[in-house]
Amino acid sequence: MNCGFVALIGRPNVGKSTLMNHLLKQKISITSRKPQTTRHRILGINTTDAGQAIYMDTPGMHNSEKRALNRYLNRTADTTLLGVDVIVWLIDGLSWHEYDEVIFKKLEQAGLPVILAVNKVDKVTDKEAILTFFNEAQHRFPFKHLVPISALKRTNLDQLESLIMELLPERELIYPEDQVTDRSERFLAAEIVREKLTRRLGDELPYALTVEIERYEEKSYITKIYAIIWVERLTQKNIVIGKDGDMLKKVGTDARLDIEKLIGQKVYLQLWVKVKKGWSDSERALQSLGFND
Repeated sequence: MNCGFVALIGRPNVGKSTLMNHLLKQKISITSRKPQTTRHRILGINTTDAGQAIYMDTPGMHNSEKRALNRYLNRTADTTLLGVDVIVWLIDGLSWHEYDEVIFKKLEQAGLPVILAVNKVDKVTDKEAILTFFNEAQHRFPFKHLVPISALKRTNLDQLESLIMELLPERELIYPEDQVTDRSERFLAAEIVREKLTRRLGDELPYALTVEIERYEEKSYITKIYAIIWVERLTQKNIVIGKDGDMLKKVGTDARLDIEKLIGQKVYLQLWVKVKKGWSDSERALQSLGFND
């Protein structure tokens, strides 16, 4: 069967996580409108009669390396290109951006087959502009395929999936047919809490915020999860908790309902907000908080 690893790359907030979730037809990666929502390398495994595509959702590639967290995100995105079989470069719209020049150089060094997927084409009214852009793109890099898609509306995703499968090598299946990710339920629970924080807080969300599962207890009738939300300053803690604890309660309810859907069992979720000064600019703190892809 055709089987292999597929790296989904691109700048922050172009829709990589949404694309992977729709290719898998289930939610594995958290999504939001806030850039750099994805912080870890997450595998999404899709096994069909045609073969097995193992998608690697990655943090967005970007210029900023001011803090240890930024450097970690870039390292994680870069190392994803090692050991994969196919690269899908997702871009948003019909124009190039400054950092795309860096991505071109990375692709040249990788020497792998690359599919250029232009997302959100449902918002493009001039279809001739798509053809013009594709002609220009083909002169800039020897893409194997160029595909206009809408990840959110599933436009041309079947075509994209077929093209990916054709480029994968023939080999035995790497993962069991019923496995959909390499991540534990414990990890996914932490990500769901962070997603709900991102969506509830919007522009108020502190960038230096992360979630750590302190205890994860599975019982026959309920799963008990105790999680810490780490921020860097007391003012950020107050934002996350909200007036009379209202924001934290809403986030907890949203997250609990999604985790119950994920694991198929009743969940008790307890959240605390704590301050760890400078954690996002400390390599040691990042390691202790699970940033070790």
